[in-house]
Amino acid sequence: MDNHQFKILLVDDEPDILEILGYNLSAQGYEIHSATNGIQALKKANKVLPDLIVLDVMMPEMDGIEACEKIRQIDALKDVLVVFLSARGEEYSQVAGLEAGADDYITKPIKPKLLVSKVKSLLRRKKESTETAQVIEFGTIVINREAYKVEKDGKDINLPRKEFELLALLASKPGKVFLREEILNNVWGVDVIVGGRTIDVHIRKLREKIGDQHFKTVKGVGYKFVS
Repeated sequence: MDNHQFKILLVDDEPDILEILGYNLSAQGYEIHSATNGIQALKKANKVLPDLIVLDVMMPEMDGIEACEKIRQIDALKDVLVVFLSARGEEYSQVAGLEAGADDYITKPIKPKLLVSKVKSLLRRKKESTETAQVIEFGTIVINREAYKVEKDGKDINLPRKEFELLALLASKPGKVFLREEILNNVWGVDVIVGGRTIDVHIRKLREKIGDQHFKTVKGVGYKFVS
């Protein structure tokens, strides 16, 4: 499994902890981002759209519990995994953390090997559930991959097969920029020769049918879906 596709946000007010965790996780191939308090964490999470957040409970300005509650209210971050760091004996914070929407917690002092193991396990489960999800929902848009059906505001939208496959690919990872070559290979296949304009035409049609705001062009790179 290629770990480079996963983004992890580390949040702790102790620089040495950020350094140790960042070193151990980046050594596994993960893309690492960091923040030193809850307010900064919210800004970074909104910008980066991480797959997993390692969040310290006790921090100045905004603690981890409050930050987690706010993260869970943001639509684009509703599927992000959250792992809490809490000092040994802070049982109340572990319970509060899980109630706030955390997926797991690790007690301090942190054993880097244990953290890496937990992160790998959580992200593997996330990857498997994403790959097996046949129905993707964003607000009033429902994409049923098995039935090749799309609904918007309760009404069926008829999409030709390639438009549907392009939509399903982009919507499978909202916020991820899909390279033009990656789109061509996934939707049209490596053996089919089509011009680069083919993607642009299909994106234009999807914008008209699904909504312009859901498709962002990254000039010279590719496209991404915004939920």
